[in-house]
Amino acid sequence: MTELSRTRCLAAVAVICLWASAAVRSAGGQVPDGEIHILPVQGNVYMLVGAGGNITMSVGPDGILLVDTGTEEMAGTTAETVFGLAKSVVASPAPNRCLGLYCSQTPFGWTSPGLNAVISSPAPPKPIRYIINTSMDSEHTGGNALLSELPPDSPILAVTFPPITVIPTATVIAHENVFMRMSQPDETGEAPTPLRAWPTETFHVRSYELSHFFNGEGIKIYHLPANTDGSSIVYFRYSDVISAGDIISTTRYPVIDIDRGGSIQGVLEGLEFILDLAIPEFRAQGGTMIVPGHGRLMDTGDVTNYRNMATIIRDRIQGLIDMGMTLDQVQAARPTMDYDGLYGSDNGEWTTRMFVEAVYRSLDP
Repeated sequence: MTELSRTRCLAAVAVICLWASAAVRSAGGQVPDGEIHILPVQGNVYMLVGAGGNITMSVGPDGILLVDTGTEEMAGTTAETVFGLAKSVVASPAPNRCLGLYCSQTPFGWTSPGLNAVISSPAPPKPIRYIINTSMDSEHTGGNALLSELPPDSPILAVTFPPITVIPTATVIAHENVFMRMSQPDETGEAPTPLRAWPTETFHVRSYELSHFFNGEGIKIYHLPANTDGSSIVYFRYSDVISAGDIISTTRYPVIDIDRGGSIQGVLEGLEFILDLAIPEFRAQGGTMIVPGHGRLMDTGDVTNYRNMATIIRDRIQGLIDMGMTLDQVQAARPTMDYDGLYGSDNGEWTTRMFVEAVYRSLDP
């Protein structure tokens, strides 16, 4: 291949990557094909992309645990994907390879291949037992109602969880601030979130852990007030995976809800905590995997770059505030300009201007 041909190929690949990145950003981090895609991460943990916000799923002999549930509109598709994955992972047949009188694995051996059909019969996977919400945002809690308690006439039950008269009910865990935000009445006197989607178990301390191993590993929740005062992350200790929620997003700047207790300093402290918790395999690569609230799977190096971006922008805006600039003047100075190609957006639910305003309001006394 000539140098000119190689340059043209690289340029074509760059255009395709930029187009794909823009398509994902325009969809708010959701895969634009309307499907949910499964990415095996490590150990028992899988990452589900396309439900609104990313969903982290642990599946094994003890059942299913979900971190976040996506949007309400995608809940049906999410349920089909979750139960289909559970059936393929847990209930897939494992044929007995040990046949004959002299099978070394048992003292008597198997004298008939007919026993193979009994030994390798798949057991039905167990239902969703836990749902953990990392925030109160609808893109992370919208599927709570459907996924925590499926209706008796659900076709999924008939296929996955015989007998169909048994309705699996999950425990929905979240920080108490998430429960308060979801249950408090708005100006019309109605709760912003339906009762069936509320957390059923809350905690108020810095960290909360399941009282027992689940699918062979300890699972711990850390409360990190960052985007809101209810933000949390979930750490799967054996699989070595962190589900970070909206503290991290590879498709946009950090979402900071000032009115609900969020701040840029809280985001930075949350990112530092994740970096302290994670252990890279070699020079910030590999090792602990981090599932962001939106976007692609990350490792320690990716989180470090994201932390550096947020820190640099924080310091720039702080410097402009110290110079006496107003919010309009700070917006005009474009303190995010060199990062806008990766994280910026002029339209959608979270724009660059909204991010700059949130950082300004976090820092301006």
